[in-house]
Amino acid sequence: MARSSATFSKREKEKKRRQKQQEKQARKEERKANASGGGLDNMMAYVDENGVITDTPPDPSNKIEVDAEEIVLGIPKKEEEDVPAERTGRIDFFDTSKGFGFINEDGTPERYFVHISGMIDEVGENDKVVFEIEKGPKGLNAVRVKKA
Repeated sequence: MARSSATFSKREKEKKRRQKQQEKQARKEERKANASGGGLDNMMAYVDENGVITDTPPDPSNKIEVDAEEIVLGIPKKEEEDVPAERTGRIDFFDTSKGFGFINEDGTPERYFVHISGMIDEVGENDKVVFEIEKGPKGLNAVRVKKA
């Protein structure tokens, strides 16, 4: 006897596939029936002068003109402070074999890196010094360091 070429599982899969197609078609027809005309106007939302989202357009008489040139994008530039050119401090640490150290500024908790190439006078630890500050690759560095 010859058996059917379609097995039970194949018939079940085919039946499920047809049922899914019918459900999908029913949902599609339901969406078409419930469509209210749609369009861009029904989807549009507006923000009023108080920042509240509404479905009515704002009143054109309340419109404020803004000059695009006045809008600052990014961080505003920092204004220059009156910083003394020369600062005073004390050598906190200095390694003569490696040629670098740190200076604690007087009156502030600031600590600055100093390299031997930025020194005018030869200094040692705990010496009182006068120096200037310059921006280095890793932060502020003390330069033109001389004994006070």
